Amino acid sequence: MPSSLALLSPAPKSSVSQSKNRTTTPAAYQTVNPATGEVVKTFVELTDPQLETAIKTAASCFSTWRNTTFAARATIVAKAAALLRAQSDVFARLVTLEMGKRLDEARGEVALSADILDYYAQHAERFLAPVTLKPASGEAVVENTPLGVLFGVQPWNFPYYQLARFSAPNLMAGNVVMVKHAGCVPQSAIAFEQLWRDAGAPVGGYTNLMISHDQVNRVIDDPRIQGVALTGGVDAARRVAARAGQNVKKTTMELGGNDAFVVLADADLDKTVAWAVWAKMNNTGQCCVAGKRFIVAEELADAFLAKFQAALAALKPGDPMDAATTLAPLSTEAALVTLLEQIEGAVAKGAKVVLGGKRIDRPGSFMQPTILTHIEPTNPAYREEFFGPVALVFRFKTDDEAVALANDSDYGLGGSVFGRDIARAKRVARRIDTGMVFINHPTWTTPDLPFGGIKNSGYGRELSDLGIHEFVNKKLVRVAAIDDPA
Repeated sequence: MPSSLALLSPAPKSSVSQSKNRTTTPAAYQTVNPATGEVVKTFVELTDPQLETAIKTAASCFSTWRNTTFAARATIVAKAAALLRAQSDVFARLVTLEMGKRLDEARGEVALSADILDYYAQHAERFLAPVTLKPASGEAVVENTPLGVLFGVQPWNFPYYQLARFSAPNLMAGNVVMVKHAGCVPQSAIAFEQLWRDAGAPVGGYTNLMISHDQVNRVIDDPRIQGVALTGGVDAARRVAARAGQNVKKTTMELGGNDAFVVLADADLDKTVAWAVWAKMNNTGQCCVAGKRFIVAEELADAFLAKFQAALAALKPGDPMDAATTLAPLSTEAALVTLLEQIEGAVAKGAKVVLGGKRIDRPGSFMQPTILTHIEPTNPAYREEFFGPVALVFRFKTDDEAVALANDSDYGLGGSVFGRDIARAKRVARRIDTGMVFINHPTWTTPDLPFGGIKNSGYGRELSDLGIHEFVNKKLVRVAAIDDPA
């Protein structure tokens, strides 16, 4: 996944999407319509005194929020969910404007975000109920208490979902949150902060921070900040985790993925291809759990590739606000340029372009859906994450070979296995080293399923009951028996 800390890069002068309105040195927080290249609105970063006031306000808020009841918190979180649903189109259109997500997908993200808020409003008290232990003598209980002010660094690809899964469990746990969102979705970030205010959250409960890289370090260093969560790229994670580690602060890291989409020989070909297109092209492929490496049994490989290629080639670029559009732009010009450079590097090392490989000659940051084959382990593309509409296709002859290919990755976030023999598919899935594996469905997310990975895909879990336990103090309260020795 691209770094959440990355700034927007200017479009090359030769870019067909370059608008007369595009500045050569874009601001760190700026709405640029990726469907047109037009600069819509620019925002200024917080000053240091403004940042200090924000942290002070959040710390003050925590001193009272931590003592509110679960019922009181749930009323606010559920109200936020209701407001999201009631204003779905308004929220969705901001996402489409800022990062190019097709409008129906943006509406789906708003609905999922509301579901997450409702899920924790309904279940947080049960998830965090004290756990009674049975010591050899006396009494003991483990209580789940909030840590304090938490800082989240979040990416642009799911502007509300990322915020919902960070804020909802932690607010319900009694923490308060501060968020540095990605620079290319500033209006979405502002809208989500306003959502909490409209729902009745106290000032300081949820704070959006438009801050610089240096100020990010200042926030992490601040003793009032008790935990740090990042969703982004490996490089950003190394910097943020190292900084938090120097300050002995708890972190969670949800990073990129290079998910394997394994197609066994007995898979239902038509259904599998349909899911392959969805796995690759949802959010224009800009998803950490998108299908990226399609590992297909030799017996099905030719037929799979032909159907997959035809389906991707049929996608039509257009205005992502238009329901007829089936191929949206990439989020930024920088994202498009990065993918084109990756493809060029892959081809230079022997990869073959079966489909696409180029930008689309029209305004905006549009790219052809692309399929690469003949990627050897010595090719940089073999290990890189392609964050966009680029599919890498591999073939295998045995299940052992499929598992070896799936596991030969620096990442371990998600993955999927397709086949009619469920017992066999389960055996393959159990051998894949990753945080999540789905059978006969691409990797996806729901409020009640844990989300997270291993290796360079990070550590910690979000969502489900596991997510709410990441930033709480597991406090032991022990009552000694009267006759315990002194």
